[in-house]
Amino acid sequence: MGKNLTEYEFVAKAIKTLRRPPYKGIHSVYSGFNQAFREYFNKDPVEATRRLAEEGKIATRPVKGGAILYISEDAPRTADARSVLKTILGGNEEPEEA
Repeated sequence: MGKNLTEYEFVAKAIKTLRRPPYKGIHSVYSGFNQAFREYFNKDPVEATRRLAEEGKIATRPVKGGAILYISEDAPRTADARSVLKTILGGNEEPEEA
């Protein structure tokens, strides 16, 4: 098997081909991604995906048994703490300073 893909190309292709609608990400372990990455690159997939996430090329979310891998633009958006507090406390209340 020739190694023609970069790590990012491999991860992106894996996400696109292994995800099952309506899901936009893949589980790193249960999808078989980690083992396939090890066989293709002979490297640790956790280190590589962590680095790609730090570079903003992919997004990861920790889950039981591994992580969910997303192409950055497909990752679910997380709410910022201030907007969550505003929702919890009601529309006009400001959180108390500690």
